[in-house]
Amino acid sequence: MTWSYDQWYTSEDDHMAWTTEPGEPLVGWAGIHHHEEGTIWYHAHSDWTRWTVHGAVVVYPKVGATYPFPKPDKEYEVVISEWWKIDVMAMLHEKILTGADFNKSDAFTINGQPGDQHNCSEEGMTRFGLEHGKTYLLRLVNDAMATGNFFGIANHTLQVVGRDGSYLKPFDTNFVVISPGQTMDILVQAKQTEGLYYIGLNPYIAVNETLYYDITVTTALVEYEGSNTTSQTSIPFPDLPGVIDTTAAYDFVVQERSLASEEHPIDVPMEVDSRFMFTVSMNLQRCPNDSCKAILGTRFSASMNNVSFANPSIDVLDAYYQHVQGVYTTDFPSYPPYLYNFTDDDLPDSLRYPEIGTRVKVLNYNETVEIVYQGTAVLQAINHPMHLHGYDFYVVGRGLGNFDPDKDPLNYHLVDPPRENTVGVPYGGWAALRFRANNPGVWLRHCHFERHFTCGMATVFIVKNGPTNETSMLPPPSYMPNCSDAEIIDNSGGYDPSDQ
Repeated sequence: MTWSYDQWYTSEDDHMAWTTEPGEPLVGWAGIHHHEEGTIWYHAHSDWTRWTVHGAVVVYPKVGATYPFPKPDKEYEVVISEWWKIDVMAMLHEKILTGADFNKSDAFTINGQPGDQHNCSEEGMTRFGLEHGKTYLLRLVNDAMATGNFFGIANHTLQVVGRDGSYLKPFDTNFVVISPGQTMDILVQAKQTEGLYYIGLNPYIAVNETLYYDITVTTALVEYEGSNTTSQTSIPFPDLPGVIDTTAAYDFVVQERSLASEEHPIDVPMEVDSRFMFTVSMNLQRCPNDSCKAILGTRFSASMNNVSFANPSIDVLDAYYQHVQGVYTTDFPSYPPYLYNFTDDDLPDSLRYPEIGTRVKVLNYNETVEIVYQGTAVLQAINHPMHLHGYDFYVVGRGLGNFDPDKDPLNYHLVDPPRENTVGVPYGGWAALRFRANNPGVWLRHCHFERHFTCGMATVFIVKNGPTNETSMLPPPSYMPNCSDAEIIDNSGGYDPSDQ
């Protein structure tokens, strides 16, 4: 189980297979610290189990404080997920074995129900009661596995006030776009004529491709108290963007700005110690005798900077702190190994085949970092929700096309950029983020599209301990079992408090 908030000095509580634990993760808890306030979430992180094991975590204002907006009369948790009619874990293991792409889902769901556009939904579908004149806070969580989503309520304005446990400057919109791994706080005023109104959910896939993506419409209802719904001849439906409307998605996210108030300050790094540029790509891997079931006998793969992550023999955290050699290398490239027109649709086939390895990047404690994620058109251009465990970050810039290191930083937003833990890299574009590496430990970063993560779009940051006990990773908790292979790791000595 992992948690979408900062786990300070407790990397082992991140419970990531092969990153912070040997094999399948345990279930644990990590405390909420620092500035998180609003809606965050938890989810399983073993294979694809998060498709059913997930939920919202709500952090209220501290005692004596209040919201930076009028207090809502009521709140609802609204959780987006996906549903398959097949055994998902059996499908996953089959596709890993054969190298084929993964089955698309049969439906998206809102709080467990796909709505009346599907004949498998329980009678009544998901409903949210509204009372005229009241204000409601929707705590929106996206646990979808393969695509982002457009979300809206017919004839109701949505006021966005928070993202990923941080407050935003409020802005009004008819719809929101939200990627897997993201959360959002939305205010809705109930001031329409009493009756029923559809909540609509469309997938956002960015590409005109339906073979591998579920493009079904999902519905729920808002119902005003006291309504005579039996006499209502039709139910209004929200006007949502189409599944490939990249312009609508981009225009929405560029509106996000941190609240950046005295009560909710931000701390954007103005000076940068280390700059990285990471391409994110879909790829292929060759198979012996062309025996796999993807394109031309290959298997599907994914990469960052042309490196597809390979699960190590033991978890990286133990290997690092116990000084076990040969588990990983620290040479993950800081920049793309090949320079080309990243967003060109006509690219040489040689770019399709990445290297495979457990290559990580080591950061010094408290150094300031800038990352530019650059989308590519290798195999297929698509948007990517990139998540970093153990941290949140400031999204200081976004753009379409290829990132220009000379011109684009001149337009960075450094006064009030949104603070997030999962950034949507635009289709055919880039996103720039900054953070301070002040949380020691071993932290995974990966695409939150599960098919991309499974195929290798991941790597690890190792953040060194600081100079004091207070700035070093805490020792493992008492419930943490020893690794079974005592010949490789001697756990009797505990964790070495000093760094390499």
